[in-house]
Amino acid sequence: MSERESLIEAGGIASQVREEARSIVEVGKPVIEICEYVRRRIAELGGGMAFPCNVDIDSVAAHYTSPLGDTTVVDGSLVKVDIGVHVDGYIADTATTVCLDPSLRGLVEAAEAGLDEAIKAVRAGARSNDIGAVIERTIKARGAIPIGNLTGHRMARYVVHAGQSIPNVSSRNGHTLREADVYAIEPFSVPPTASGWITDGPPGHIYLFKKRRRVRSETAKDMLRVIQSEYRTLPFASRWVLGRFPGQEGAEAFSELLRSKCIYSYPQLVERSHAPVAQAEHTVIVTEDGCIVTTA
Repeated sequence: MSERESLIEAGGIASQVREEARSIVEVGKPVIEICEYVRRRIAELGGGMAFPCNVDIDSVAAHYTSPLGDTTVVDGSLVKVDIGVHVDGYIADTATTVCLDPSLRGLVEAAEAGLDEAIKAVRAGARSNDIGAVIERTIKARGAIPIGNLTGHRMARYVVHAGQSIPNVSSRNGHTLREADVYAIEPFSVPPTASGWITDGPPGHIYLFKKRRRVRSETAKDMLRVIQSEYRTLPFASRWVLGRFPGQEGAEAFSELLRSKCIYSYPQLVERSHAPVAQAEHTVIVTEDGCIVTTA
């Protein structure tokens, strides 16, 4: 299978699971059930997890997944479900917002419109800052504002964040998109009275292998080998690892990997004024005269 075929297959799986996940989000639903549903369906459809399913409620914009034994339930108004799938390391990243409060539907529509207009602006030779200006203008025209310090991102094989970004606001500096580059474009919208800025919150139970370092316990050594072989350079959930290394011994080994800086912990990203956040996201392959949306 070619790189493009793998990207398109990953996108098809991500799109199907995203739409299925929408149908199970409701008030009172355990978040861990949504996360595990997404994981199971991706595997059943032949894909791999590019990162843990994020279920981010209201002012949490990104990076929450359930820990082992999570008791969190859906109890908010805007629920973002962010899904990553890979096929042979080639990634599709997509997100949707389920609106449980009709008064906030405009925020969802603003984010979706920003995404639609951004996709129309994508082509080889386009400037990333020009796409950001399109997103900002579109979201503001619908009575909302974008989050200024969250961006879309270029992706590479087994790498979710490959360096270059697509801003959600206008800026002076940017880079030129190249044919065959793969980007996740993801506008976030908030009410006009919000700060429009995110800040780091508590840990989101999502981790990334950083570097192999010396660790003392045999369990930590075994755990690090599993992380490297199973997840490579892709983010993973603590519950995936601790489910394989149960009990106090596993918890202590995981803490040792954190203290030794073998793994990195992603914080939740929270809107600074605690305003509700909507998100929309697709993955695109840049072409000479436009783009292919793999997650449509």
